[in-house]
Formats: sequence, structure tokens, C-alpha cells
Amino acid sequence: MSLPDRRSFLLLLGLAGCGFTPAYAPGGPAEGLQGAFRLAEPTDKDGFDFVERMEERLGKPEAARYDLTYAISTDTVGVGEQRNNITTRYNITGTVEWGVIDRASGDRLTGGSVTNFTSYSATGSTVAGLAAQKDAHYRLMRILADQIVTRLTASAGLWVQ
Repeated sequence: MSLPDRRSFLLLLGLAGCGFTPAYAPGGPAEGLQGAFRLAEPTDKDGFDFVERMEERLGKPEAARYDLTYAISTDTVGVGEQRNNITTRYNITGTVEWGVIDRASGDRLTGGSVTNFTSYSATGSTVAGLAAQKDAHYRLMRILADQIVTRLTASAGLWVQ
């Protein structure tokens, strides 16, 4: 056994000794999250991309026990300019305010806000710039959805019933 293998083995033994349990393992805190969330119908392209990614990660609602509320906001800012004041690069900042509501009781169990950004270049043709902008929004919604799933998974032991 090489030295890195021994370290990995000792790390696994240490984690097993401290009560570490994989989140989605049987008996794990996030075991019941798959298919448990109903999200509001999207009203725009960003909402559609966000809901699509959430359902990819958490599954489509089968026996939804929770409603996941969300409000998406984005802001686009030009960050790169040429000498002739033509903007060549844009940052899109996105924020999602979210919350988990127990469908049976109506209680808010957890929630928060996530923020991130993506960028795109506008140096090509108009068509290329529009395609880059659309792709940047798509990537941003996936990033924000992934952040929320990570928070749900990490905190599930505190609020999953």
C-alpha cells in the first residue's frame, strides 16, 4: 500500500468513527429529498432553466411533501469596454431567494438566498452576442440551483421530518 492509499484509508476510518454518514445513503439525512419538492411553475426562461435543473438534481415531484418557493432576480453590467465606448464583456449577477414550506402544516422549514454570476463576450456578431447572453443566463440558473441543492442537502438533518 502506497503512502497516499494509507492516508485515504485512515481518513475513511476517522470519518466512520465520528459518525459520518453519506447524505443520500439509507438512513442519511437527505435520503428523502428525491421527489419531495414541488416548485412553482416558471414564468420566464430563467425560471424554466432553474426549475429544470432543480428537478434534474432532486427529481420530479412524486409524493411532494414540500413546496420550494423561489424568486429570481438578475442584473447585467458591462465590464469590458473598448476605447470607443463599445462594451465587449458583460457580467450577469443572479440571486434566488428561496424557502421550503411543509405542505402538511404550512410551516417554513428553511430557506435563504444564493447569489452568483456568469460572464459572456459580446465581441462577435449580433447573433453570436445574443447566443452568448442566452448561454450565460442558462449557466447562471444551473449554478444557482446547484447552490440551493447543496444547502438543502447539507441542512436536511435539521428540518427533514
